[in-house]
Amino acid sequence: MSGAGAPAVEADGRGLRIGLVSASWHAPVMDGLRNGARRALADAGVEDVTEIVVPGTFELPVAAARLVADGVDAVVALGVVVRGGTPHFDYVCDAATSGLTSIAARTGVPVGFGVLTCDTDEQAYERSGLDGSKEDKGYEAATAAVATAVALRPYPYPGGHPRRK
Repeated sequence: MSGAGAPAVEADGRGLRIGLVSASWHAPVMDGLRNGARRALADAGVEDVTEIVVPGTFELPVAAARLVADGVDAVVALGVVVRGGTPHFDYVCDAATSGLTSIAARTGVPVGFGVLTCDTDEQAYERSGLDGSKEDKGYEAATAAVATAVALRPYPYPGGHPRRK
């Protein structure tokens, strides 16, 4: 289980502006991920949250980039990709991972990665944060985004804060 050995992460996110982008595919699992992320943001004291829902995981990077351009302090990206019988899984997973990583590295704005890449629907459910699941990846991704934004507060953004451009 991926949760084994996970660090205990807490952060005071008061005053942060957070973007939450999520996909529509696999609605029940996505509901669990979104609810977990919202709970984590509330637990961290984050009150300023902008949410965008896009059709699929492939579209997460463009939505995250738009929120970064709008001046958020961090982004939480949530999606689900379940392996099928074609290479589609590999293309979508690579595009989402590369796109979100590129946004974070290029802008200095943290991106909490809550994209489930699973072989089965059951694996996705087990990570969804829904009743009876073993993990809550939405909560974890939001907590990671907030904790990273807090850890980076003392350091200037490369090229200036995106909010001031």
